[in-house]
Order: sequence, then C-alpha cells, then structure tokens
Amino acid sequence: MDDSAQGFSADRRLIDLAEAVRVDPGLPRAELAALLARHGEHPADLTEEAFTDADAAELRAAARRIGAVLAETDEDRAAEALNELFAHYAAPPRLTRHGGHPWHLHVDRGEQAGWGEWFLASGALALSRLLTEYGRIAWGACAAGGCGRFFLGAGPGSARRYCSATCATRARVAAHRRRKRAEVTEGR
Repeated sequence: MDDSAQGFSADRRLIDLAEAVRVDPGLPRAELAALLARHGEHPADLTEEAFTDADAAELRAAARRIGAVLAETDEDRAAEALNELFAHYAAPPRLTRHGGHPWHLHVDRGEQAGWGEWFLASGALALSRLLTEYGRIAWGACAAGGCGRFFLGAGPGSARRYCSATCATRARVAAHRRRKRAEVTEGR
C-alpha cells in the first residue's frame, strides 16, 4: 500500500478498480491502464508491453475476488477471506520507497508478482487496515435495490449500507411506499 503526501489512497484505488470491473467485467486493458494511471501507477508500467491483455485478465479476476470481500457483511467471514488472500498472495511485509512516494508498506511478492497477485495482496492489506482500525467492516456493496455499487464507509457512526444519500433516500422511500400499500391492503 503506498499512501503518499499527494493524497494517494490504496483504499480508493481498490474500490474504484473493483467497482469498474463489477460494472464492466470485460473492462478493456486500455481502460484498466487509464484507471491505474489515475491512481498513480507509472505510465511506463502501463504500456501494452508492460501491462498486457493477459495481465489485464489477471487483474480483472483479482478485482472480482476482492469484490466478493467488499460484498461480505460478516466481520468474521471477511477476516477469514482476507487471511486467505494473505496466505496465498502476500509476502512478508517490507518498507519501500519508489516513484516519488514516501516510505510505505508492501506485502506483495515484488517483481515476481503479477498484476493480480499484487492487487490481491495490496487489497488485503488495505481492507485489513480498515477492519482493524475501525473494529468493523468499513466498506460494502450498496444495499439499495438495483445498485450494488462498492463504497468505503470508514467514517464515524454506524456502518453504512448505501453508497450515497441518493440510494439511501430511494430505499427509504421505497420501504415507506411498501408499508403504505400493506396498510391499505390490510385495511380493506
């Protein structure tokens, strides 16, 4: 995970990548590369030679796997899933500094890790940090019908269920209308 003074967020990268693949499971290599570039990946690492179609396929599969963790609502199952990712994809933690970033922690296998392994190891680290920092799942998939968008809910207060105020309001209004219809039906 490489958080820099310029505001890099491994958490945000994780959510954005998993969400992009959730919306478009066949997200093209070029769009994945553009997304990674927006999150600070070096352009030389995203050329067609350095980030191939096979790499993109591996990264899409990893994003789907992280998406399953993001959709998990039970803390114990989320922790088990994260431990499984660490067991299969992580290496001992090491501090590194590269690309203008300050010192930061990596748990991937370094140069020998493919894009998918890198994403799974760094994603497990980011989510584990949130779980331990907040003492609860601080992410989710929107509970509003027809949405499912991934979000970070790492603020004070109770755990979030919706990706936005819009989805929360839409769900509340729909529940209110269902209750009113039920009252009318029962009153007949």
